[in-house]
Amino acid sequence: MRIALGNDHAGYPLKGAVLQLLQSWKHSVKDCGSFTPDPVDFPDIVALVCAEIKAGRAERGVLVCGTGIGAAMAANKTHGIRAALCHDTYSARQCVEHDDANVLCFGAQIIGPTIAEEVLKGFLNARFSTEEQFRRRVRKLNQLDMAPPGK
Repeated sequence: MRIALGNDHAGYPLKGAVLQLLQSWKHSVKDCGSFTPDPVDFPDIVALVCAEIKAGRAERGVLVCGTGIGAAMAANKTHGIRAALCHDTYSARQCVEHDDANVLCFGAQIIGPTIAEEVLKGFLNARFSTEEQFRRRVRKLNQLDMAPPGK
């Protein structure tokens, strides 16, 4: 799978382990930074990861910041992106199976490398359900992307 990976300075300590895992699992990874522990504005990195997905150069994205909250909020501002904040395997699997999530966000201040590995496995091995109830709901999510403000 083609994956876009991004992190801010708070996610930097965990990003190396995540990158190694993804590569060891034979995924093609585009590292969108940050490449140092120096402070960076997470929306800038999120925009790079989301651009990879929107352009079709990546099938999914992984964002690592301090808590994952800011990354998820920023990613979900991007049309066509369905980002999920997950710190457990059940949510990581369900966000794809039921909601067709294409970006996983988690926090390096919340989970460590061992849990991150399990969460990544759940997210990357999951596939969007073919059940109509889930397809219908995601179509409605997509319509929200196109709704004018206040509608």
